[in-house]
Amino acid sequence: MLLLALPASAGAQSPGPAASSPAAPVTPVYGYEVVRIFPHDPTAFTQGLVFRDGELIESTGRAPSSVRRVRLEDGVVLQKRELDAQYFGEGLTEIDGRVVTLTWNNGVGFVWNPRDLTQTARFSYAGEGWGLTHDGTRLILSDGSAALRFLDPATFAETGRVPVTLNGRPVRQLNELEWIDGEVWANVWQTDYIVRIDPNTGHVVGVVDLKGLLPAGTVKDPADDVLNGIAWDEKARRLFVTGKNWPSLFEIRLTGPR
Repeated sequence: MLLLALPASAGAQSPGPAASSPAAPVTPVYGYEVVRIFPHDPTAFTQGLVFRDGELIESTGRAPSSVRRVRLEDGVVLQKRELDAQYFGEGLTEIDGRVVTLTWNNGVGFVWNPRDLTQTARFSYAGEGWGLTHDGTRLILSDGSAALRFLDPATFAETGRVPVTLNGRPVRQLNELEWIDGEVWANVWQTDYIVRIDPNTGHVVGVVDLKGLLPAGTVKDPADDVLNGIAWDEKARRLFVTGKNWPSLFEIRLTGPR
């Protein structure tokens, strides 16, 4: 996979351009520092994560998949709704006072009341569902391919899509998504990287390297229990990240770029 072998500079090219040619653009790579660590349910196979009114709303996969309200400070699950066994829960976002979730390969999504997590509607979409966020007017969906898809939040009809590339190469397996300051931030499944995507061009404009965030030996299955989950507290400008079956949720601050 492209991002598994990112060098110190994500913009490195081989071979380099001729001396008289303009230098190839360098994609900045950011590090991190941990601001605070919060407890997280280690049985939660995290798929989607948002920050709302001082709490987290989280979707989980596997059996049973769930949607839940979580108290940030101690990780206590305040409320939980489980999906029927045939559904593998995936990404989640909140838009216009509604929580919207995806399923992996059922082609079915659900709409929930964020206050009590009662299910209010369901909808259909083509292909797989991985991650979900929005830009205020459009839902933005990832499906494991090197593309972001845009959906009308009222009808859930697809209105467009954009290919995602880093230095001209496709970036696949985009997973959990979050909208931050005009960019789509995406976990890349089974890596320690978050990519920052310009939604207009699909170009990766920055990479966040989170290697070492979770100490080795913390999870049972390092190949599966990977980084996944990004939540942004826009008002306080706090960034939270976690992973599948991780016992901790981290508030981090970016450093660099290098």
